[in-house]
Amino acid sequence: MSDTLQQQGATTTANSRREERKIIFASSLGTVFEWYDFFLYGALAAVISKQFFAGVNDTTAFIFALMAFAAGFLVRPFGALVFGRLGDMIGRKYTFLVTIVLMGLSTFAVGLLPTYASIGIAAPIILVVLRMLQGLALGVNTAARLPMWPSTRHPESAVSIPGSSSPPPRSACCFR
Repeated sequence: MSDTLQQQGATTTANSRREERKIIFASSLGTVFEWYDFFLYGALAAVISKQFFAGVNDTTAFIFALMAFAAGFLVRPFGALVFGRLGDMIGRKYTFLVTIVLMGLSTFAVGLLPTYASIGIAAPIILVVLRMLQGLALGVNTAARLPMWPSTRHPESAVSIPGSSSPPPRSACCFR
């Protein structure tokens, strides 16, 4: 009888560790995906400035491209506030997935965005709006991902997402 209980305990522990690894892998993959976009934009700022801010001289265009880059970082706290509250109301897993999709669609739209030569002043305006959407998604995912890791192992120690009004319920603290 005790052998059966020990085997069940070992199976439960193995499943728990496997689930924990899956959550850490998914969270890490989301981080890589999101920060890779910010890395690419920063690395290609000189090229982006010539394509989207062509109506001014090169130095001003580069500064505008960096300002568009900064716009994504400026809205990150608002993403944590808005989606943190949403995560408390409807669940972190759903909110996490929504923001991953928001980030992916925004990045895809930037890739399809016509240049200044094609649509004029609308190109840099749309670029800044898309960068801000990416910043919103990045802000909440960074804030939501970190508390999720320890709460998968010890749900009673779950912490709240910044901007949320209360600690998460036990059932909403992880991806289960």
